[in-house]
Amino acid sequence: MYPEELIAPMRAELANSGYTETKTPDEVTAAIEADGTTFVVVNSVCGCAAGSARPAAMAVAKSSVKPDRMITVFAGNDVDAVNQARKHMLPFPPSSPSMALFKNGELVHMVERHHIEGRTAEMIAGNLLGAFEEHCK
Repeated sequence: MYPEELIAPMRAELANSGYTETKTPDEVTAAIEADGTTFVVVNSVCGCAAGSARPAAMAVAKSSVKPDRMITVFAGNDVDAVNQARKHMLPFPPSSPSMALFKNGELVHMVERHHIEGRTAEMIAGNLLGAFEEHCK
């Protein structure tokens, strides 16, 4: 686990953008299985999280078309919550950072780490906005 004081600013970036931090498996499952749409961000300390994933997640949080719920879990710290989120993301292998959109409990869009690495926040946000347009209206 990372020291909480180290990751607090990384958590705050998403929390201050409208994401709900989920730290238990029950919180994750309740959000994902609720009626409507849920966007899950698996946050991380890595450079691609800081440079692309979090900025993209913060940008789409301001969209006029967005999911009913936006939640986040932190890889390396919210271990049980992350593992629960990843169970819902199967058959995709675990990766962090990663992002997933669920509709009525079903996975409808997945952004894995290899979709984040080497891409700009704008490219990732464009991908997410397309998924929001398709599934969140």
